[in-house]
Amino acid sequence: MKKWLQLALKYLFRLILVIFVIIGVSMLGCSLPSLQGRSVSKSLSVEEINLTYLGQSVGSEQKRHPDLAGIYLLPDPRLAFAARTILAQDAEKTLDIQYYIWKKDTTGMLLLHALYEAADRGVKVRLLLDDNGTNGLDTELMALNAHPNIEVRLFNPFLFRPFKQVGFLTDFMRSNRRMHNKSFIADNSISVLGGRNVGDEYFGATDGVLFADLDNLVSGDLVQMVSKSFDEYWDSQSAYPIDLIVEPITQAEHDLVLVSLLQAQASPEAVRYIQAKEELGDLDEILKNQTLWHWVPTQFVVDPASKGLGIYDKEELILHSIAKTLGEPEHSLDIVSPYFVPTNSGTDYFVNLARQGKQVRILTNSMVATDVLAVHSGYAKHRKRLVENGVLLYEMKPEIGSKNINNVGFLGSSGSSLHAKTFSADMNRVFIGSFNFDPRSAKLNTEMGIVSDDAQLARDLDDIFKAEVPQSAWLVVKNPDADKLEWHDGKTGEILHQEPLSKWYQRWVVTVLGWLPIDWLL
Repeated sequence: MKKWLQLALKYLFRLILVIFVIIGVSMLGCSLPSLQGRSVSKSLSVEEINLTYLGQSVGSEQKRHPDLAGIYLLPDPRLAFAARTILAQDAEKTLDIQYYIWKKDTTGMLLLHALYEAADRGVKVRLLLDDNGTNGLDTELMALNAHPNIEVRLFNPFLFRPFKQVGFLTDFMRSNRRMHNKSFIADNSISVLGGRNVGDEYFGATDGVLFADLDNLVSGDLVQMVSKSFDEYWDSQSAYPIDLIVEPITQAEHDLVLVSLLQAQASPEAVRYIQAKEELGDLDEILKNQTLWHWVPTQFVVDPASKGLGIYDKEELILHSIAKTLGEPEHSLDIVSPYFVPTNSGTDYFVNLARQGKQVRILTNSMVATDVLAVHSGYAKHRKRLVENGVLLYEMKPEIGSKNINNVGFLGSSGSSLHAKTFSADMNRVFIGSFNFDPRSAKLNTEMGIVSDDAQLARDLDDIFKAEVPQSAWLVVKNPDADKLEWHDGKTGEILHQEPLSKWYQRWVVTVLGWLPIDWLL
């Protein structure tokens, strides 16, 4: 009966896809505008960088650490927000900003205000956002775009603004490709890179789901490579000036946006972020605090912008670059990935490593911690083979009932959902960036990150797996007496025999989705 139902669901899914394609073809009259005449701009040259305060400050440190990059970790969400506002405040020439999600909430509005203030000082601001993550922000972004020093572009935009999902019907193959990159570059000298989007849940300002995350300040010559990548995306055939996509706004709407940006500064929710900025100190203090900077050999890895249109060679993709720079693990491999869908080939890879006696540890979200059940379905089908072959597989717990969002570390708290994306090989080389270990990151979305020969950070990650992960996550184990999985709680010693804290309907949805041929979408 199960096989019959599974086969029926597969054919039903294919039928739905065919219907979507037919609907999409029937609506092809709505086409994207021409990019002819689009403005051209580039990041700062080396000569221009050297005329800025940031360029001079970073340049002096670069001279003391030739051929290395400066890495300053930002695991604390409030300080990660503060770092972005400080860069916006201290930039003199340019701010180049690229994000997958920018929300219309406290932190989102605070950062938009910071960009507007920078533009008022004469800073040229280029804001490139994936259009799937700009819901409800059309008016605000149009108001910013009206500033002579701000230009906003949307990556793979949707033409039907009231309900963007229609775009998946009319132009599925393009709309399904999203820009997942995240960078905040000031004067082509220093940048924030990592996994955080812009929104309250990423910066610890909500009592709902908190995405424990990790990103870092990066300084040195490497930043020029980040800026070069930004230029490529900015000039790509997927980046549309917002005024070609969104209807013009009235002067009254424009003025109302400016008022709302000012009001965001005075809101009670903004207080903790103003305090965080004071806590982190000014940029001069940050740059001079060399005890927190790791100057290490580092490579920037990024997908080509053409991946947003499905045009690329496999050797150009970030997965190839990560594998090449991390190298084949000789002793150990640690992976932290909130959306973990290894597929059959990935599972084979991890199993082979474990069978060779190499330690493989993986931390991902549990069913009740994830915010995408479909992704859990693509992961769950591979768990048994992983654990029965020696892979140590941990699933993040949510902290139920806690309202305290202060002092959140790498693993988060307060109903947290893991969102950090980092890999470590042989406790020596570390990746931090936007890449999830799933087919979507590998083949559909564009991604970016850095790979550093940072033994200290790798040891820190090892310490987390040894000390914190067993307390904050369930270890998935195969029952030796039955062909079933168990979840071991290292904190309480409790052994659970089904998905912890899950509801029957959640388990049912995951099971049914696991029967469908949708892994390539996850």
